[in-house]
Amino acid sequence: MENIVIRAASKKDIPQILNLLYELGRSEPRTDSQVNTFEKLITKYISDSDKEILVAANQEGAVGMVSIMYLSRLNQEFFELYIPEFIVTKNYQNQGIGKKLIQACIKLAKNKKCHRIRLESGNQRKKSHIFYKSLGFSQSALSFSKNLK
Repeated sequence: MENIVIRAASKKDIPQILNLLYELGRSEPRTDSQVNTFEKLITKYISDSDKEILVAANQEGAVGMVSIMYLSRLNQEFFELYIPEFIVTKNYQNQGIGKKLIQACIKLAKNKKCHRIRLESGNQRKKSHIFYKSLGFSQSALSFSKNLK
């Protein structure tokens, strides 16, 4: 794991964050206007006190990222740290980078006194499920969604 640093994302990371999101399977922009919208959304996310983006970076830039939301729950005194996006680019997988990102999330959750960390993972991502279980996560629910567009 060559000089990988876990740090808060900045505006200069936005192009690489977008590429990581595309690799994760998130929708890609079709127009310059959409690229601009996505860049603005990431900028807003970075500046929101209830959200964070951490990147795993080396001298070439971001090779992994995790987005974080601190969610209030109606039946909990403390936040839940929710991870909507988590990826290490293919060429850097199986080198401990994902583990470092999750460890950084655990540290943040403990500092904020979160009651738990939660993430979702697509049914087809079997290797990811094994990875999460190896870090002490357990499957606790099924996720349902309904696309509206």
